[in-house]
Amino acid sequence: MKKVLIAVDDSKGSEAAVCTFIDLFSSNWPETVVLLHIQKIEGRSLMDEMLGDAEMSTLKETLKGTEYQEILDKKAEKVISYHRKLLEEKGVGGIIALVREGHPADEILTAAKEEGSDLIIIGSRSRRMHNLLMGSVSKEVATRSDIPVLLAK
Repeated sequence: MKKVLIAVDDSKGSEAAVCTFIDLFSSNWPETVVLLHIQKIEGRSLMDEMLGDAEMSTLKETLKGTEYQEILDKKAEKVISYHRKLLEEKGVGGIIALVREGHPADEILTAAKEEGSDLIIIGSRSRRMHNLLMGSVSKEVATRSDIPVLLAK
């Protein structure tokens, strides 16, 4: 396996994803590890899943240069740095950090395709309460992915 994408946020599921990666690949690290963090700019509303590409694009453009975007960027940097440190402490090299904005499942799948990933690792649970109604990101990624997906607990 040459390239593994690990989707990370500030949840325990993401830490489980990184730890699972370390456990599975400790004897033979892939050439490249993509740490991907998705900035969920639209909040925690049930409506956020209903935004189309045009609305999402307008929202992204509106937020550029705002204090809110700066907060999102700082959070992304903190999340990526934390997980990068865990990997580097175990001797993992070839780490690429990506930050994207939008619907998490869509962005994870797009990034995996663009990066030529051989495997996606994602935590199986997050703190999103509306998963009970809308379905989880990990479930959507696993269902829609063309490459193997490992769900970590």
